[in-house]
Amino acid sequence: MAELEPRNFLQPCLLLLLREQADHGYELAARLRPMHDGDGDAGGVYRALRGLERQGLVRSEWESSGAGPARRTYHVTPEGEACLDAQARGLRRVDAALHVFLQRYARICGAPDSPERADRPADGRPRNGAGLGAGGPVQR
Repeated sequence: MAELEPRNFLQPCLLLLLREQADHGYELAARLRPMHDGDGDAGGVYRALRGLERQGLVRSEWESSGAGPARRTYHVTPEGEACLDAQARGLRRVDAALHVFLQRYARICGAPDSPERADRPADGRPRNGAGLGAGGPVQR
C-alpha cells in the first residue's frame, strides 16, 4: 500500500499520535503501524521526528530513568496542532475523492462473481447503454 499513500502521510500520523499523548520514538513507531504502512521503519520515524522538530511542530526533551539510558520524549507544539488540523482538512478531501473512485470502480468492475458483472461482455463495458446514467455518457 505504501506506493499509494499520500506523500508525507507519516507527518500527520505522527502529529496525531503525539496529540493523543507524548511518547518516545520507539513507542511511536509501534503505535504507528495500524495507521501507516511504513514497514515498521523506526529510523524513518526518527528522521521524520527530527524534521518536525526543525519545523517547530514537535519538541523533545531528554527523560532519564534509573532502569536504562535517557530517552527523548516527543511532544506536539501548538504550531504542530494547527498543522495537524490543516492536514486533517486536506485528508478529508482526499478521503471524499477516494470514496468516489472506489464507488465508481465497484459499479464498473464489481467483484468477479457480482451480479453487476454478469451482464457485461469480456471487455467489462456495459451492454445496451446500461450503467451510463440518465444523461448518457459523460461529455468532456
